[in-house]
Amino acid sequence: MIGHELGGRYQIIERIGGGGMALVYKAQDILLGRNVAIKVLRQQFVHDEEFIRRFRREAQSAASLSHPNVVSIYDVGQEDEIHYIVMEYIEGQNLNEIIKERAPLQVDEAVRIATQICDALDHAHHNQIIHRDIKPHNILIGRNGRVKVTDFGIARAVSSTTITQTGSVVGSVHYFSPEHAKGVVTGEKSDLYSLGIVLYEMLTSKLPFLGESPISVALKHLQESFEEPRLVNPLIPQSVENIILKSMRKNPNERYQSAKEMLRDLETCLLPERRLESKIVFDDADDADKTRVIPAIKPPVQRPAAGRTSRVDDPDEGSKPQAAKSKNPKKAWVKPTLWIGITLLVILFMLGVAWYVNQSLNVPNVKVPKLIGLQEDAARAELTKAGLKVQDPITRAYKEGVAAGVVYEQGRPEGAEVKKDTPITLTVSVEKPLKKLPDLSGQSYEDAKKKLMDDFQMDGSQITRKDDYSDADPGKVTGQNPAAGSDFDPAKDTVELTVSKGPQMVTMPDLTNLTQSQAEAKLKELGLKLAKDGITQESSYSVDEGKVFKQHPYGAGEQVPPGTEFTLVVSSGYPPEAVTYTYNVPIAPKTEGKKSKIRLVYTDARGDNKEATTRTINTVQTIPVNLVLSPTKNGAILIYRDGEYLDTLPVSYIDAKQGTVPVPSVPVGQEQVEQTPPPDDNNSGDNGTAGDSAAINGGYQEVTDRFASGQASSKEVLKAQKEKEKAEKKRK
Repeated sequence: MIGHELGGRYQIIERIGGGGMALVYKAQDILLGRNVAIKVLRQQFVHDEEFIRRFRREAQSAASLSHPNVVSIYDVGQEDEIHYIVMEYIEGQNLNEIIKERAPLQVDEAVRIATQICDALDHAHHNQIIHRDIKPHNILIGRNGRVKVTDFGIARAVSSTTITQTGSVVGSVHYFSPEHAKGVVTGEKSDLYSLGIVLYEMLTSKLPFLGESPISVALKHLQESFEEPRLVNPLIPQSVENIILKSMRKNPNERYQSAKEMLRDLETCLLPERRLESKIVFDDADDADKTRVIPAIKPPVQRPAAGRTSRVDDPDEGSKPQAAKSKNPKKAWVKPTLWIGITLLVILFMLGVAWYVNQSLNVPNVKVPKLIGLQEDAARAELTKAGLKVQDPITRAYKEGVAAGVVYEQGRPEGAEVKKDTPITLTVSVEKPLKKLPDLSGQSYEDAKKKLMDDFQMDGSQITRKDDYSDADPGKVTGQNPAAGSDFDPAKDTVELTVSKGPQMVTMPDLTNLTQSQAEAKLKELGLKLAKDGITQESSYSVDEGKVFKQHPYGAGEQVPPGTEFTLVVSSGYPPEAVTYTYNVPIAPKTEGKKSKIRLVYTDARGDNKEATTRTINTVQTIPVNLVLSPTKNGAILIYRDGEYLDTLPVSYIDAKQGTVPVPSVPVGQEQVEQTPPPDDNNSGDNGTAGDSAAINGGYQEVTDRFASGQASSKEVLKAQKEKEKAEKKRK
């Protein structure tokens, strides 16, 4: 189709879109010299007479609409098997593309778009035209921000005969009203339901109903409720959510009764007094081109010179007396002969002049060739070949959509007959005149964006924002691309504005357990400072001497302004009252000569359940464990052999300080044979043994609790432990 000329006046330039029913092309209206959009019916429908009839009837009906928010339909035609509709061409994007790029949209922008759509629907409904296919794909947004609704009336032709062929209706199932999904007659309220979904999608960037198939989505329209928009986007005012909730009611009688009613709500929903209104509750039971008149071409009037003959009479002839004639009869013929000769010469001269003039004026006609779309040199060559000339000077002006050096207008139309050597005027496109980008630095982002949109009519989508750290106030423009003073095309170029986020914040690291010099180097590396007298020392059980164990005023992971001053608390070692003690633990393998894996875990003032060592032995060994004890924290060593708990060796602060810590006389884990007295007949029996065991266990628990709080010595714990073990052996 590219390059094809429809109806003798629409030259196809490029394909710009398409759907299940038709393909859309950008074309040049040669007669009126403007761009148009042409929707061409797909080939699979050209033999469906019922579809064609409805298609043309609905398109002609939609052509009756005249509204600034409705795409104008200029013409409907057919050429061979090509059925087409000629419409207004909109330079911009459709709403679906904008939603994919920027959703969720700002509330005021979404409401502005919905208001213009609703205004268009109100106009259509007053003309008894129902759209039936309101969706973002059918909403065009011009570069000036004007909203244009397209495809009025087309949906009716599709839904009536081709619901299973084109896929168009199925493709729109996410925007169906419940009554549309049921296949019943749809009306004005169906359009308002679809508009509510479009507003929902603009503000939440998601559709209210999704499913694995078109049928499942249609069923959700009929049966299920959707997630309320404010749950998805809390920035939506209650007044705007109320509009969505009301327009998307499944019962048409609960929706807006007309587009006019919904329009009034949209126009006032962002007023301060309405933004915090209560949630609505339901009972759930223009064309800028001007027409030009081209004058008819008339060939110049040919007026051939007419030769005039004159008759010369002798004024004296007949007046002479007869006597005179008869005096000299030989000379009577001389005069008449002279006059006749002169007359013949004059006639021949006049005939020659007439022939010359006729040859000069009788110029042959030639046909004007097609020059539009040709490069200037090629157009000159075509005119020379046809026997015509170029009218100087050539008009040179920018034309949108036409490359520089290409002819886009000719003084005489293609095929017109003119005299040979007639000069033909040409209009040739030149490079688009560019604008100078102003310096926007120092302005707020909002002011800079408004200036570009107001002064250069740029679309908001052409202006992008890049946030970066700087010393400038937050929100101020610090850079731009292209640079200030650069040439740019406001119609298509994008401008990136770099906006200050303020000074860059530093993520505070964890300085604990670093040496003082390491911590100071880390602060310097991050642009932070050590405060005057910023190093203090404190004793610590858990942090080694010379290492940091506290940092002020910010902890690890917090965001800190550059240059912040810090105070570090460095460990001076253990407190003076601390007692260090090395406990030599005697431990035996499970079987002498065979390997056993020994694991020792200790608890002391430095913390609980810390790993001391893991060692493999095959004979009795003594393993040292270093402990640090405080007046309020005793110690203990837990012994594990081959993964099983074996014993606990308590170490009290007092015993460690006095050097009286009891050490097992027999290596831990070594089997001992103990002599147990025979059972007393009077006290034999399970009940007595069990009772004694429970009492001993209770006593052991009491001693260990007192030991943990520093109120009992390790000797008392060992004694209680031995009594417990004896009781357990006796019970067994």
